[in-house]
Amino acid sequence: MYQHDIGKRSAKVKNTVEHGAVKKFAEAIGDPNPIYWDEETGKRSRYGRNIAPPTFPRVFDYGVIEGLKLPAKGLIHGEQRFHYERPLFVGEELYCYAEVKDYYEKQSSMGLLGFLVIANNGEDADGNLIFTSTSTIIINEAVRKAMSV
Repeated sequence: MYQHDIGKRSAKVKNTVEHGAVKKFAEAIGDPNPIYWDEETGKRSRYGRNIAPPTFPRVFDYGVIEGLKLPAKGLIHGEQRFHYERPLFVGEELYCYAEVKDYYEKQSSMGLLGFLVIANNGEDADGNLIFTSTSTIIINEAVRKAMSV
């Protein structure tokens, strides 16, 4: 179903790790660690500045993968993983893009399930990878049938 989309990427989109957004995100997830919002704590840390929570890349814009058509409803969020080369620093600019990494199918007791794997990547201005967030989207039999109509 999505095998022909493997390898497709979006264009890179510039994002900024903004102090206010990091503070609000940390509050929203219930993480009181001052490394995310208190400037003095950031200066005294091993990083010498504030960093963003590990799941913060969820708020970035990754652009649009041209030609990738996902249904508006019925998708299941199966899994998400984050891998970092280094922390995200508050105030830095990075360039983010999405890429279709894989698509495979498995038979289940409820019909054929599709598994679409999308990687969201963040790089610095020199093109050095900072993080990758990999999501697996599950497409159930009902959604597959609705898409083929």
